[in-house]
Amino acid sequence: MLRLQLPLCLLALAVSSPLMAQARRVSPDKINGYWILLNRSVDVDVPNSGKNIYKPGCVAVTFTIGSDGIPRDIKAVKTVPASDLTPVAVNAVKHFTYGPSLTNRAGEPVDTYYVVPFNGPSDKAGQQALMAPCQLPGYDQN
Repeated sequence: MLRLQLPLCLLALAVSSPLMAQARRVSPDKINGYWILLNRSVDVDVPNSGKNIYKPGCVAVTFTIGSDGIPRDIKAVKTVPASDLTPVAVNAVKHFTYGPSLTNRAGEPVDTYYVVPFNGPSDKAGQQALMAPCQLPGYDQN
């Protein structure tokens, strides 16, 4: 009996490991409770021509902040309106670096997203309206 229990325990552990490894989902407005963005600007190459590159719009980019503060698994999941600026947004997020907040000294990895605005107004209300279509559900579960 003991021999049979050990493999079953290992099987149960192997099946549950991906679930345990899943990072906490944190909305962008709560990310500072876990990670602080260290660089306030990044350099990216923007194309001179392309689809909707001069129209106001946004791109929602999902990623995991690893225990080292480096974004991983970076994906553009929503672009409004459809635009050739999607790769530019992904490239911008690739250059982000984070440091753990005081409440996350252990560097717990988290899943989050960032909305990259393009060609938006300079006022805060206008920027929020521009980025609203790129807000993603399911990240406010904390």
